[in-house]
Order: sequence, then C-alpha cells, then structure tokens
Amino acid sequence: MIPMAKVTLLACTPEPEKLIAASAKLCYSPSSIDTIRDGLTEEKTSSFVHMLAEIGHESPIEHASFTFGIEGVSRSFLAQITRHRIASYSVQSQRYVAENSFEYVIPPEIEAIPEAKEEFLAAMREDQLHYERLTTLLEAKHRETLLREGKTEKEAARAAQKMAIEDARFVLPNACDTKMICTFNARSLLNFFSHRCCNRAQWEIRDVACQMLALVKEAAPHIFEKAGPPCLRGACPEGKMSCGKMNQVRERFGVRP
Repeated sequence: MIPMAKVTLLACTPEPEKLIAASAKLCYSPSSIDTIRDGLTEEKTSSFVHMLAEIGHESPIEHASFTFGIEGVSRSFLAQITRHRIASYSVQSQRYVAENSFEYVIPPEIEAIPEAKEEFLAAMREDQLHYERLTTLLEAKHRETLLREGKTEKEAARAAQKMAIEDARFVLPNACDTKMICTFNARSLLNFFSHRCCNRAQWEIRDVACQMLALVKEAAPHIFEKAGPPCLRGACPEGKMSCGKMNQVRERFGVRP
C-alpha cells in the first residue's frame, strides 16, 4: 500500500509569462525578434497575459511548457491522464520492471470500510501470488527454449525473465502503482484543469490535477489565475449532472463571490 499521489514540478519554461507576452506582442507589433522583449515589465507582461484570456487568443500560451513528476498513482489513473493527448508521457514500464511485492493504491471509500479493505487486500495478495507463479512458469519455459537456441546461461536467464514478466503483467490489477514524467504546454494544462479539477472528475486524477495547479500557480500566477473547474468562471456547464456545490468549490479555490 502507498500514500496518496505525490506531484513535483520538475521543470518549466524560463520566464513563461514573459515568453507568452512576447509571442502575443509579436502578433500585433512591427518589432523584430531581437527587440520583442524590450519594455516587457512585470506589469506589461501581466497585462498581455490577461488580454489573451479576455479575447480568447490562446495560441501564444502554448509556448510555455511545464514538466511534472507524478508517483504513487494507479494504472487506472494512467489510463485517464493519457486521454489528454496534447502532452508527453514517460511511464515506468511493466515490461522491463518486475512487479515483485508490487505497491498499490487503495481507494478512500474502500479504506474507510474495514470489511471492504480486507477484501481488497486479499485480492492484492492473490494477484501478487498469481503474478509470481506465472512469472516462474513462463521464465522456466523461455529459459529452456533459449538454451536450446544456443544462448548462454546468463543470456538465457536475462532474456527469459523479461519475456516472462511481459506476459505475467496481464494479471496485475488497476490498483497497481506506477510513476511517470509528463509535460504539458500551458494551454493544454488550462484545458486539463477545467476537466480534472471539477468535482465530477474521478477522485485520484482530481487530487493530482489540484496539486499540479497549485505548483504552476507559483511558477506562472497570471497564466493560471483563473484556472480550475469551469464554475470558477461562470455557470456550471454540466447541467443536470452538476455536483450542485458551486459555492463550496469557489471557496476551496479562493474565488470570491
């Protein structure tokens, strides 16, 4: 079992807001590339960024990128975050990394019910046993085949182990933990926060999204000033599917009525 997700901002574009302001300025100014940053004080940079938000000119925002390290999340989370296609992902592979004594994420609702938690833990123990047994059986078969093909003991052992875990991983649960590095541009992040900071988002990806938002707000406060679920900026777009807690959500994100 592992604790809740941990998110780290590993890197971001240097002076992201100034770069965005310069990119926007170029669209409306006869300035050369060499002089386009001239006069971009903090105040003018902020003004440009706010103007882009007001007029809906979002393409300059794509020039800033942010790279995160995310760990302590489930394979279920992985399936959700990679639906956001305008991003780059590097994920720890179950083909190359053996899941011996694998860690896993317990959903809070299961954690809160002793009987449900015990059932869940029993399933995790059983999955681990199946994984190890499958790995052993497959590894023995592949090793024998590779030796017959002329591989040395060392070569056969190494290759057989990789071949075994490639198929044994199919028995592993969605709860199995993973870690990744991912990079988003700022425009894609704004879209990500709109969908995943919402109360209707699944709890795990919502937790990660809110951690990511807190980190980028420190790095680029003007870009992400109004980032978050849509109800921070107006009426909830979910209609009858709304969580009905708009005021509480706004309070949580520090938005004044």
